[in-house]
Amino acid sequence: MMSASGDLQSQANIDPKKLAFGSLSGLLAFGFGSGLSPVAPGTMGTLAAIPFAIPLRSLGTPGYWLVLIFLFFLGVEICKNVSQKLGLHDHGGIVWDEMVGYWLCIAFVPMQWQWLLVAFVLFRIFDILKPWPISSVDKNIPGGFGIMIDDIIAAIFTLILLGAIQYFY
Repeated sequence: MMSASGDLQSQANIDPKKLAFGSLSGLLAFGFGSGLSPVAPGTMGTLAAIPFAIPLRSLGTPGYWLVLIFLFFLGVEICKNVSQKLGLHDHGGIVWDEMVGYWLCIAFVPMQWQWLLVAFVLFRIFDILKPWPISSVDKNIPGGFGIMIDDIIAAIFTLILLGAIQYFY
């Protein structure tokens, strides 16, 4: 059932905390619980992605990209399933998209804390402000793919700026 604002109304009134810790898809979608933060869940989800950065990058270039692609498509499914269970298109606590977006942001930077921090800040700015076309994609593409793709575009914007910083640095 659709509300006046266009969001799906929850038919089951599922508690996000129970969903986050009650299934593997919920645990991943809610960023291992980071998305349950009452303050800035997207930022908390991005922070939760940082400890995984070094192990992911240690896979080497081919392994990193294969895993990242897999995690994106996994995210499409888990975000779709969890959002359907919650009855909302893109519940604020779903942060798997931020996590995968951040991992994309750090694909080409040195694994030094300064670069990880700059990638974090730039990505959060793009994800929060959602300049065009991110805002258009966020509003117009439904389902799990829609939840994931706006963060991928924010990550691409971040990659472009990081590349420029590296070039001039």
